[in-house]
Amino acid sequence: MKGKARLRNFLKILGPGLVTGASDDDPSGIATYSQAGAGFGLSLLWMSIITFPLMAGIQGMCARIGLVTCQGLAHTLKKHYPPVILYLMLVFSVPAIILNIGADIAGMGAVTNLLFPSVPSFAFSLLFTVILMAVIILYSYQKIARILKWLCLSILLYLVVPFLVKVDWKQVLLSTLIPHIELNKNFIEMVVAILGTTISPYLFFWQATMEAEDQGHKNKAIVVDKRILSDMTADVNTGMFASILVMWFIMLTTGVVLFNAGIKDIQTVDQAAKALAPIAGKFSYVCFALGVIGTGFLAIPVLTGSLSYILAESFEWAEGLDKKFHEARAFYIVIILSLIIGLLINLMGISPMKALILTAILYGVTSPVMIAVIIHIGNNKKIMNDYTNNRFSNILGMITFILMTVAAGVLMYFQFK
Repeated sequence: MKGKARLRNFLKILGPGLVTGASDDDPSGIATYSQAGAGFGLSLLWMSIITFPLMAGIQGMCARIGLVTCQGLAHTLKKHYPPVILYLMLVFSVPAIILNIGADIAGMGAVTNLLFPSVPSFAFSLLFTVILMAVIILYSYQKIARILKWLCLSILLYLVVPFLVKVDWKQVLLSTLIPHIELNKNFIEMVVAILGTTISPYLFFWQATMEAEDQGHKNKAIVVDKRILSDMTADVNTGMFASILVMWFIMLTTGVVLFNAGIKDIQTVDQAAKALAPIAGKFSYVCFALGVIGTGFLAIPVLTGSLSYILAESFEWAEGLDKKFHEARAFYIVIILSLIIGLLINLMGISPMKALILTAILYGVTSPVMIAVIIHIGNNKKIMNDYTNNRFSNILGMITFILMTVAAGVLMYFQFK
């Protein structure tokens, strides 16, 4: 009975952190991890060990900022920092998020077309866009949060596939624990893409805003204490661990199946799913495809919501997924436009994989600036009062900042070499 009670209590505290972590494994992330496995085999599995503590550290800071300030990250930036920081963040974040939305919609349509070949992929993309638009506009925050929480289960599909094929688990263990680095453009570009996909600026904003909004719905007069911070940390760590676990399994699957079969260039997320069918069996590719659809439905509301919250907080519009359309018109119009633009990107002839990789690299290049700002906020007593970063948080934050900065710098060197 005690075990069941503990499990129930643990499941109750899961919320914004779990959703944030699971949404990180969106179709764009899946495509990036698939290309990493197909292109480099098991050589990049070690990045899962590196990225987990860094993700958890940064997202934990963002969550604490949201809890303590009861406001989103953009609002805190606008209130306490020079306008140039906020506007630079907007210039880099908005295009990347819209590209991300477009790539995710395209990926969902493409893999659904694999399951139902008689229907064009764009028809599915259009259908998914309409469904997402209706759900986000018509449902309250509480309902959307519950839906997103259940959609997190879709990521479990990726834990099945490696057990359907023959795997050299000793080699997998060695590749996971021992870093392998190649000093060439393609390898470094993929490292930056993985870092940019896992440590994405839009997740920083979503985490802070959802923590503030989630606690606000629980208790308007809430006071932050050790129990609340402990629950928040457990939620964030669980979400980040789930995200990294799925990343590891996708790179393992494509590294074992596609790389060993000589399929080293994945241009679209549906190619990754389709390539699995003749080698790993139809069931594996169906699991892969269903995972893309499920994580798309999970991630796109997070992406559109992040974008809308960023702009609403920056320009002081009425905001909130708990508000009706007429109460926050500009907020919801941003969501609608981002979905429409994302859908139209599919008609422009832009390669979905190129858009995905470009988005991930753009996140990787811009993240260092946001990470530096988040660390500064986390140590600012005027903002955080008695809840500033501890030494361990600052160490993780600085390691993340240095790693992202060095990776971006090396990538720039190879780009202009």
